[in-house]
Amino acid sequence: MKLNVLLSPLNADELYFTQKTTVVIDVLRASTTVISALSNGAKEVIPVGTVEFAVKVSGGMFGGQTLIGGERNTKRIEGFALGNSPLEYTRETVENKTIVFYTTNGSKAIARAKFSNELFVCSFNNLLGMAQRLIKLNKDVEILCAGHNNLFSLEDTVCAGMLVGRIKRLNRSVKISDSSMAAQVLYEKFGDDIPKMLDNTEHGKRLIQNGFKKDIEYCSRYNITKNIPYFDGNALKLLDQKPVEKK
Repeated sequence: MKLNVLLSPLNADELYFTQKTTVVIDVLRASTTVISALSNGAKEVIPVGTVEFAVKVSGGMFGGQTLIGGERNTKRIEGFALGNSPLEYTRETVENKTIVFYTTNGSKAIARAKFSNELFVCSFNNLLGMAQRLIKLNKDVEILCAGHNNLFSLEDTVCAGMLVGRIKRLNRSVKISDSSMAAQVLYEKFGDDIPKMLDNTEHGKRLIQNGFKKDIEYCSRYNITKNIPYFDGNALKLLDQKPVEKK
């Protein structure tokens, strides 16, 4: 089992992920929001790469059971029912609903990795459960950091480094790439105070300026759920009883 961290979506094209096991991380905030939505009873989350496609996809669905969610530059898009705050996706709002989801970084990263054999979504919220699942799979893993506008982001890389560290702690025989080692070093540097780290990232500062301080607090919470979103067909759903496939 080998772990490789991709520090930006630009590090690989769509075909790179063919037949691979991939974990997408967008801590602020798409990964956390997807986990929140599915944990609160959403039927599925359909990630899309453009606003126009989000509108097109939702238009072909039964409106009462479909919501469009997402953001552009941290703010809810005009005409969308929801933004990209995990706190908006309450059980009362999303239970049994399909969410068509567009974000500046996270949904694009998930769409880029859509040809993966197994595709999961991770944040600090479900990190330990994700580590345990990957160890059971016992396959090589690509950890894709969504970044910010296709560039490096500290928060996603620190989360990736934490995931690498948890897996290594549980399975000492795991191998890691140079980028995985670098991510783990960053986690060891900044991981003692995740809320402080998130507050001081470029994206964290932007969210605070735009009134989303509570989102950052929620996104920083470690291991509050075992729920793991996985990509099935064209949508993210809860893993639940999906059988483990081993080598």
